[in-house]
Amino acid sequence: MPIQIVTGWRDLAPDHRGAAAAVGAFDGVHRGHQTVIGAAREAAERLHAPLAVVSFEPHPRRWFQPEAAPFRLMTTSQMARALEEQGIERLHLLPFDAEMAAMSDEAFARDVLAGGLGLKHAAVGFDFTYGKGRTGSPEALARAGSELGFSVSVTERVDDQSGLKLSSSAVREALAAGDMARATRILGRPFAIEGEVVHGDKRGRTIGVPTANVRMGNYMRPAYGVFATRTRLADGRVVDGVANLGVRPMFETPEPLLEVWLFDFSGDLYGQVVETQLIARLRGEMSFDGLDALKAQIEADARAARLALAAA
Repeated sequence: MPIQIVTGWRDLAPDHRGAAAAVGAFDGVHRGHQTVIGAAREAAERLHAPLAVVSFEPHPRRWFQPEAAPFRLMTTSQMARALEEQGIERLHLLPFDAEMAAMSDEAFARDVLAGGLGLKHAAVGFDFTYGKGRTGSPEALARAGSELGFSVSVTERVDDQSGLKLSSSAVREALAAGDMARATRILGRPFAIEGEVVHGDKRGRTIGVPTANVRMGNYMRPAYGVFATRTRLADGRVVDGVANLGVRPMFETPEPLLEVWLFDFSGDLYGQVVETQLIARLRGEMSFDGLDALKAQIEADARAARLALAAA
């Protein structure tokens, strides 16, 4: 069955309550998050309860820092798919609003987790905090759970065998450095940008490289440049390609765009939602002395992208 997405926490139907859930932001659903989900899975099996994740929308950081630069690692739909792949049956997507932001740790455990969601178990990471002023800790949640009727497990920090830190901040550091291989190792899959294909200036068509253009929206901006890509189309097909991500110094755009040239593809994708994996960063953005030089570089980039994708 597809994952259920339940918004809100008051007056839920009985079949939307009573889960064993991993609780946290889970932006990225990276390998560190997956260990917390694993603890929830063990509890769900032991308690014969549905397996769920409790997260927030918008991300709490966006609420408290509305002017912060874009930082998200995935959209809600990407999160739901990634969680479904982990066997999650239900995603409780709690609205992070003024009420939630002002809620004490005691009230969150009592009114939301126990009263609203009726959790049987809450699995959290070692650094989980909650409640106004982030006063709640895993230890506080365990105490509250023992009084309110749900068990709590705490997953200690888990790093990769190579010592690579498995965290959302580590993913962002890798993306900022353009190190897509490191981001992939932390996430357990390539970083991917999902969005609607929008109209661009159609300049690529004039040199034989039409692109599918996607706005970056709330995504963390990786290091700008040219990437080898794989794009999942709305119909499920996956097409290799090469993309420019950034503002194009030669023909500057008012906002950063992901512009993907899909190899051996023709068709109209405008208005469709596609998801593009950034497999490898090939180079940074550059300026050129005209369209001929640009076209020659794009052809070189395409050759490099095909090689990178063949090795991926």
